Amino acid sequence: MSPAIIKSQDFYQSQANPSPGTAIEPPAAAIAQGFAQGPNPNPLPKAFQPLTIRNYTIKNRIWVSPMCTYSSDDGYATDFHLSHYSQYAMHGAGLIVVEATGVLPEGRITPNCLGIWKDEHVENLSRIVNHAHKYGAVMGIQLGHSGRKGSTIPLHLYGTRDTLHASDSDGGWPNNVYGPSPIAYDDQHYTPREMTIADIGAVQQAFVDAAVRADKAGFDVIELHGAHGYLIYEFLSPLSNHRTDSYGGSFDNRVRFLVEIIRKIRQVWPKEKPLFVRVSATDWVEGGWTIDDTVALARIVSAEGVDLVDCSTAGNDPRQKIPLAPGFQVPFATAVKEQVPEILTGAVGLITKPSQVSEITQNDKADVVFAAREFLRNPSFVLSTAHELGVYIKWANQYERGRVKTKYSFI
Repeated sequence: MSPAIIKSQDFYQSQANPSPGTAIEPPAAAIAQGFAQGPNPNPLPKAFQPLTIRNYTIKNRIWVSPMCTYSSDDGYATDFHLSHYSQYAMHGAGLIVVEATGVLPEGRITPNCLGIWKDEHVENLSRIVNHAHKYGAVMGIQLGHSGRKGSTIPLHLYGTRDTLHASDSDGGWPNNVYGPSPIAYDDQHYTPREMTIADIGAVQQAFVDAAVRADKAGFDVIELHGAHGYLIYEFLSPLSNHRTDSYGGSFDNRVRFLVEIIRKIRQVWPKEKPLFVRVSATDWVEGGWTIDDTVALARIVSAEGVDLVDCSTAGNDPRQKIPLAPGFQVPFATAVKEQVPEILTGAVGLITKPSQVSEITQNDKADVVFAAREFLRNPSFVLSTAHELGVYIKWANQYERGRVKTKYSFI
């Protein structure tokens, strides 16, 4: 099942089938005018081969990674979000994952982050989903909880004050920051209180309630945010989890919080809809979470109904030593793909060029590519990648006259 095309009365808004970003054979006129060099490659480059997950067929494998935009008030999606995510749908992204969305008000990273902790949030989120569906995009939402990294100021305020703390006067929640253990990320973040068993159950239920709202809003995919030092990952890593009860200590205990969330969500999230998990595949700190842990976790979550592991890294300890380079996180997705073939993998991190997308997908280093900042710089990243790889794809009707030529022609 592909996402529904929502009927609209707006002139020029409805889209022809196939939707933007779908590989199609170029008509003779397009070749003659220089918009294509000739027929599409056979077989198509994997980046433009559809991928079916459960009941959804996604038209290409170049997806928009969730990225915080700090543009909400009380968690509500705004016209900015509608415009922001619509541009990626109109320019052919196969799947778009909406930014980290707090399952509780104190689960946001900043006071300006998106939320889905109350029913009133659903209407504005559904506007985004419905509009993106008109262009054939599959829509995901990343559900998260900030844990000990919550109640901070948004990115655009960094450097304007001595601390990242968001105080009560900033709309923060300094007295309600919590995590698995009372260990602050650093002196720029609040020291969390240690969660009780009752707290753990309440947060797990908040994830479940958020999943129900995500379904009501029309989202096709949920991604659980288990990376970058936020609450789920804080439980996973021995650097941030010093508990001595059933949620700390051994590997099995530390993954319990996430596994229980997955089980509970799968009871309410429709079986035909995919479920993803983003993880930090390593802490990049000695004694922390490792790729071996990630592989073991992938086996567990696959058996619990997770369809894809989105492999990022880091974000949980300021001692991290990250070897930044183009595609530096790709080997982690490859390790999971090779060792846990029953689950799909996504590669993310400094993937900025069409050649990287091709190299990753063609060589089976990951099943899909999540691009992030490159989409901010170039919302047409799917279109430009297709052009560079010699693939003729559908453009939105409204933008067809902007299609890049492979040769100069007056025809």
